[in-house]
Amino acid sequence: MRPNPKNRAVFLDRDGTLFPDADYLDDPSKIRLFPGVIPALKKIKAGGWKVIVGTNQSGIGRGYFSHATVRGIHARLLALCRGGGARIDKIYYCPHRPDQGCSCRKPRTGMLKAARRDFRLDLKKCVVVGDKRCDVDWGRAVGAKSVLVLTGHGRKSGAATRRRAHRVAKTLAHAADWILEQ
Repeated sequence: MRPNPKNRAVFLDRDGTLFPDADYLDDPSKIRLFPGVIPALKKIKAGGWKVIVGTNQSGIGRGYFSHATVRGIHARLLALCRGGGARIDKIYYCPHRPDQGCSCRKPRTGMLKAARRDFRLDLKKCVVVGDKRCDVDWGRAVGAKSVLVLTGHGRKSGAATRRRAHRVAKTLAHAADWILEQ
């Protein structure tokens, strides 16, 4: 199936980008969205973009929690967004440990390719937003633009990661403004 040139997406990392990173989050009630996330998501959608979340969840592969736990966390995330009038089109996650060599763990491109298939996306017209080097590299691997946000681990990112990003933004709200200017 050929990509639809009008189908473009903003891919968002989850932990550290939408809400504070709590190592191996296993409780949906602990989710607290960063300030400005809901308005940013609404802006992105209003600009004609799909909003897709991609997250590495190796806690499953490590036996810390189950797929059902992650689905519960995602249900809570989606409910918080809906409650604020925002919408996420889909959430993809990789359940594997880093040593398993899967094709879906960021910065590998399996989740992006699944979204390309599901939404007929032109990945070169997409943008990836995240707080870590793997997020920046995830976008670059498919020719998408990458934005490093300074929330989560982004504050501690070294100069090399900042240089690899097409844009460095203080928050998702700042990233959304830049995306809509493109």
